[in-house]
Amino acid sequence: MLETMKMFHDSPLRDLFGVLPRAAHVCALAALVGVMAGSASALFLVALDLATNTRLMHPWLLWLLPVAGFAVGWLYLRFGGHVEAGNNLLIDEIHDPKRVVPLRMAPLVLFGTVVTHLFGGSAGREGTAVQMGGALADQLTPLFRLSGDQRRVLLMSGIAAGFASVFGTPLAGAVFGLEVLAIGRLRHDALLPCLVAALVGDAVTRAWGVHHTAYVIAPGLFATSMSISGAFSAAVAGVLCGLTGMAFAQATHATSAFMKRRVAYAPLRPFAGGVAVAAAATVLGTPQYLGLGIPTLVDAFHATLPWYDFLGKALFTVLTLGSGFKGGEVTPLFYMGATLGNALSHVLTLPAAVLAGIGFVAVFAGAANTPIASTLMAIEIFGPQIGGYAAIACVLAYLCSGHTGIYRAQRVGHGKHGAVPEGARLADLPAWRKSQGSGRRAGEDT
Repeated sequence: MLETMKMFHDSPLRDLFGVLPRAAHVCALAALVGVMAGSASALFLVALDLATNTRLMHPWLLWLLPVAGFAVGWLYLRFGGHVEAGNNLLIDEIHDPKRVVPLRMAPLVLFGTVVTHLFGGSAGREGTAVQMGGALADQLTPLFRLSGDQRRVLLMSGIAAGFASVFGTPLAGAVFGLEVLAIGRLRHDALLPCLVAALVGDAVTRAWGVHHTAYVIAPGLFATSMSISGAFSAAVAGVLCGLTGMAFAQATHATSAFMKRRVAYAPLRPFAGGVAVAAAATVLGTPQYLGLGIPTLVDAFHATLPWYDFLGKALFTVLTLGSGFKGGEVTPLFYMGATLGNALSHVLTLPAAVLAGIGFVAVFAGAANTPIASTLMAIEIFGPQIGGYAAIACVLAYLCSGHTGIYRAQRVGHGKHGAVPEGARLADLPAWRKSQGSGRRAGEDT
């Protein structure tokens, strides 16, 4: 008997029976997170549709965008506190835990994003869903007295559930919750709970009767196997998408920094941005660049669009988000990528719809530094036939976007190229590069 017990103690079965209860516990928590995040996303998507339809029925609402911006800015100034950091706060809390994310993050970002879209701001929705998922998930930390590591995993699950439920892409959402934290590094210990949370979150959103926009690429547009010319086209598109994602991220951060330097009172920043967006849309006659831009996104897969559409959407989104309006960046990135791919079909060999699908995910991959999640998203949305082309484009977009991105709290896990300090926040890299340049000049002078 003693010999049998010793054999069990030394056998792999002991590890298995130790892992299973812990896995069951974390999966139960992740499923609860998925229910909360999926329900919040369902409410958000319904409210967003109502706001968008109301704006389309009453175009004059655009001229109230400055007032709406001021109101949202005042609310965040009065009640937001450090939750204004949004997705960056969640990433920072995962890397460097300090305190539970306040529950008020969820209703504030929900209200702020719906108001942005009701009055015509150009923004997305992923940031809102991710923030709601993360904030709701973190409320379980004190309730279940979770440890620091358990809390990190729970926050990652909230991010995964929010992303998956708002786009209807559970596999991409699960990986996004892991991949978005650090460039070049994944935490596989959180893979199972992130997957559970993403699957449950997506299922719950659908159970509430909420459906996602379908983007269709006709199967006949794909060859039976990947061609050399097709792979080359995907590579060229990936490089350009990466540069576009990098330029968008840098422009948004630069606009935000400029507004903070020039406008001391925070609510006046979105007021000024609202004036700029409303004036530009009226003078240029470009209502397609307002809101999510879903109709143009859908058109990118079956119609010829003006080549400059991706630039127009980028400009309106930079003005909106850079001035302090609430919302995400990802849907505008989808718009930019799909319309850029559509434009590239004039010079590349792949069909316009295929290039639109590649661009759809590749600009996002470059701007968010999430090539694996972006490739999975392409497969989930457009089907497995696009997988090889999407992978080429997303990886090259990721490499070509440099050490920048829309999430400034991302850490450098493993640098893409060159010497970059491991563990540094993307927000801190410009100062580090400046110090390196100063050091080199000082050495040359001596």
